[in-house]
Amino acid sequence: MTKLIRTTALTCGLAITGSAFAEAPAPYDITPELIEAATSEGSVVFYTATDVAVAEQLAELFKSTYPGIEVQVERAGSERVFQRIGQETSSGIQNADVIETSDAVHFEYFKRHEWLEAMVPQEVADKWPEDEKDPDGYFAAYRAHLSVLAYRSDMLDEADAPKTWNDLLKPEYSGKMVKAHPGYSGTVMSATYSLVELLGWDYFEQLGAQDVMQVQSSTEPPKKLAQGERIIQADGNEYNIFRLQDEGVPITIVYPEEGTPIAVGNAGVLAGAPHPNAAKLFYAFLFSHEAQQLNSDSGGLRSFHPDVVEKDSRTPLSEIPLLHVDAEKLEAMILEIKSNYEKFFGT
Repeated sequence: MTKLIRTTALTCGLAITGSAFAEAPAPYDITPELIEAATSEGSVVFYTATDVAVAEQLAELFKSTYPGIEVQVERAGSERVFQRIGQETSSGIQNADVIETSDAVHFEYFKRHEWLEAMVPQEVADKWPEDEKDPDGYFAAYRAHLSVLAYRSDMLDEADAPKTWNDLLKPEYSGKMVKAHPGYSGTVMSATYSLVELLGWDYFEQLGAQDVMQVQSSTEPPKKLAQGERIIQADGNEYNIFRLQDEGVPITIVYPEEGTPIAVGNAGVLAGAPHPNAAKLFYAFLFSHEAQQLNSDSGGLRSFHPDVVEKDSRTPLSEIPLLHVDAEKLEAMILEIKSNYEKFFGT
């Protein structure tokens, strides 16, 4: 664990908690004047924790919609994005324009430290649920996805497959599982918190003794299943599995009755963004129906846009018991999660 992440985690709950924020700014539309100003800047830099293939498709859609503006996609796990922004900001470097991660704590931290520029796209003002956007206008939920249990259905019969989280502790699954790391992935940080709240640390201690393949990003476990290196995903994102299923890879998702962790990916614009008009345009574009539908169709991401239509093959969120994250409680548990995880999984 780097010194920056350790220090950040320790100070999250203490910094600027009493700050008052101004009323959210008036919503804005995409106007010809904004497009002209953004085009004159010529580029926008996007730090994202979304899978790179999905983020690049989104960038291509933006460039085809607004010719003359390049999009530089910088993709890493949520915790690495968080670390990089912290390092650059503390060094006076202003590189990123628009940022997004799937860790519930990050944007509350960015907001408290006044690292974000308040702005509210009209689409967010008109169509986003109130609890999926910051009341002061500093960020909004760009996407959501689940951290799911899954298995290779051609290598494991349904009758023999796990049905609950506790099933993963059965001896017959030892050496057959893969999972991601909460020190790298915001999705898995949120999922680990949710399952600790549900099952306690004893569950993770026993899971750690199951000879689990450890990877970093939540995007990686589905890929290990696709490659046949493991047959069970103990955690990892849902959207990569959707994409693999669309390609014909035989993977089945399990939504346990006791609940499935949901991770929300917030997005915002950094204060002092080097391309302020392109950032404002790109930020509004992220919440457009076209961008959100692409995320659903090609990326398998869940959207809060009411006009997005999901594929019939996917189980609607309304039918899945969900485990939500309390960001304040998670913030207080970050060090505990990282420390216990390292102890139980040896990494």
